Amino acid sequence: MKREQLTEKILDIKREKNWSWKHITDAIGGMSPVLIVGALLGQMKLPRPLAEKAATLLGLSITEQRMLNEIPTRGTPMPPTDPLLYRFFELVMVNGPAFKALIEEEFGDGIMSAIDFDLNLERLPNPKGDRVKITMSGKFLPYKYYGGDGESPEYGFKE
Repeated sequence: MKREQLTEKILDIKREKNWSWKHITDAIGGMSPVLIVGALLGQMKLPRPLAEKAATLLGLSITEQRMLNEIPTRGTPMPPTDPLLYRFFELVMVNGPAFKALIEEEFGDGIMSAIDFDLNLERLPNPKGDRVKITMSGKFLPYKYYGGDGESPEYGFKE
C-alpha cells in the first residue's frame, strides 16, 4: 500500500462512519487538530502513541499504523488547482513581498519557520457572512553569515 492509498482509506472510513474531523481529532488528541488532520491526509507524521490511537479508532492494520508514523513526502504541485488552496497561494504571492519587507524590518535578515510553528484556525461569526481567522506564529530564524572576518555580525538579527 502507498501513502496515498492509506489517505483514501481513511477518508472512506470517515465518510462511512459519518465522522467529522473534530470527532476524529478529539478522539486522537495529543496535538493540534491541524497537525492530526495533516497527518491523516498524508502531509505530516503522527508520533507513535497518536498513530496507535488513530489506528485503533479507524480500525487500521499495524502496517497502516506504522505508515502514519513515517515521515512523508510533503507538499502538492504548484500552483494548486483547488480554489481554496489556490487562494492561500494567491495570498502569499500578492502579500508575500509586504510580509517579507515588514518581517525583515522588524527582525532582520532571516525567515519565519514553518517547522517551529503554531497555527490556529477559528470561525468568527459575522452578520455579513462568517469569517475564517488563521493565526500563524513561526520562530524567526536569522541567516548565518559564515566565513566572516570577526567584524561582521554572525547572524542576520536586526542591527
